[in-house]
Amino acid sequence: MQTDTYIPRRLDDQWKIGFWDVDVAAPVVFMFFAGYLAGNKLAFALCVGVGLGVARWMSRIKADKHPAFAIHWLYWHLPTNPITALRATPPSHLRRMVG
Repeated sequence: MQTDTYIPRRLDDQWKIGFWDVDVAAPVVFMFFAGYLAGNKLAFALCVGVGLGVARWMSRIKADKHPAFAIHWLYWHLPTNPITALRATPPSHLRRMVG
């Protein structure tokens, strides 16, 4: 039996919202929601504009870097809490490692 078997090439792609990666689309979605809650057309337009600007800034920073760059940046720059703490790695405030 010879059948054409489809072999996927990209198993570990990041999640997408439309054409954007999730970490780039998140500021736009968040600011869209914040602008909607403001209840004012000017505030809505301003919030969406800020969200698009932040998304563009993030996509420029992410260019030519690891696909999970945003997650790594958040790990090293935000304080840890019980939800985001990893047991197999040292806390992010310990920058100097021996070994």
